[in-house]
Amino acid sequence: MKTSVRAQLSQSVNLTPQLLQSIRLLQLTAPQLELELRQALDHNPMLETDEDNEIGETDADDGATDAELEAAAWDELPEPAYLSGSALTGGDDDACARIEAGSSSDWRVRLLQELAFDWDTDDLRIAQAWLDHCDELGFLEDADAAVADARASVPEASVAHIESVRQRLLHGDWTGVAAASASECLLAQLATQPATAERALAERMIGEQIDTLAAHDHAALARALRTGANEVAAATALILSLRPSAIEEPAHGDDGHIIPDVSVRFVGGEWRVALNGRAAPRVRIASHCEQALAHAPGDQSVLRGLLEEARWLVRGIAMRNDTLLRTVQVLVERQREFLERGEEAIAPLTLREVADAIGMHESTVSRITSGKYIQTPRGTFELKRLFAVRLEGASISGAAVKAVVKRLIDAEPAHAPLADDVIAGLLARRGIRIARRTVAKYRDQLSIPSARQRCKPALAA
Repeated sequence: MKTSVRAQLSQSVNLTPQLLQSIRLLQLTAPQLELELRQALDHNPMLETDEDNEIGETDADDGATDAELEAAAWDELPEPAYLSGSALTGGDDDACARIEAGSSSDWRVRLLQELAFDWDTDDLRIAQAWLDHCDELGFLEDADAAVADARASVPEASVAHIESVRQRLLHGDWTGVAAASASECLLAQLATQPATAERALAERMIGEQIDTLAAHDHAALARALRTGANEVAAATALILSLRPSAIEEPAHGDDGHIIPDVSVRFVGGEWRVALNGRAAPRVRIASHCEQALAHAPGDQSVLRGLLEEARWLVRGIAMRNDTLLRTVQVLVERQREFLERGEEAIAPLTLREVADAIGMHESTVSRITSGKYIQTPRGTFELKRLFAVRLEGASISGAAVKAVVKRLIDAEPAHAPLADDVIAGLLARRGIRIARRTVAKYRDQLSIPSARQRCKPALAA
């Protein structure tokens, strides 16, 4: 055995406690920020409540501050791999992932956090591409676009490998996620059940007679599959025990109350964005304590440390608020038509487009929008709702097409409902070309039954 010594040059960035705190403040929701500030007020005598300013809304254009000049520092944070030095040392630890925080309201973030323990970096990037093109129920919306994004993230990955990552998602802990259809989601869940005659029949029912199954026509199922009514009933009971989608709820409880982080109003012919100042107390450095400490004799290292912590907290909150306002301002500008006209006008919008508009990284936009809510004239909803996947080959989003499908069905004659292929034809006349199965998928996601189930006999004159 030969012993040798060699020199190796590597570069890494060490995250200071202050910077870690600033990143954590960035992703806090309104209730979490309120708790954080109240705890800081209780433990740090250098902080006090800012009572000079009226607690209310803070507009996006209240004037530039020092924090506004420092807000670009969020974008200067390197990639997670670079933060830990793994880009040069070969490690895969993400220093930002170690920041203590509550469970995200975005199921994609929660799933990727779980996968990060076992999956390598390239597969995680491919998985993120698949998940970015899934709807809120976990169903895949645009497979071709997902493959394109995956190849852009991992150029050396083959199409077969990219599909294998989707299969790992489909049959992973969140069984059924990234399924191309409801049938594929149910079949993936059935694959986890013991191999029995009921499971085999259930797989045939889903794979061969999904429309008959949706119509609850057990007699027709028994005839088509050449089996008995009791066997069909047992297989149907097994299918009904499955989950309709792969999405799991966060582990923590939800009291049902939503506190909006920002609000938007139409004033003077334009949409104005404002922070919800009532969501958390405003804090500032206690000037009398700062002045007294400046002239205090003796060793005051403990108090000076508290003063430095207070300064970092106030600066971090100002940077968080400024980043949130700038991000929401871009979201509102891009989705102006949605705010004015509704779901059918929601435009395709990605994290990358917003990040480019504010001059920051996609991870910053993801952190600042996760779990945050916006109050609008159309209701209060999560900021993530303002992002929408572009429909392949069109300049319209899948969410907008889904809204059009719902409107067409709502306006159809009760005695002559529109079939899926008819709806696809009506959309084609508007320049929106989607397949019949895509209409059926959107209809399922809206919990709308098939045309035959919606049909109501006309009343006799």
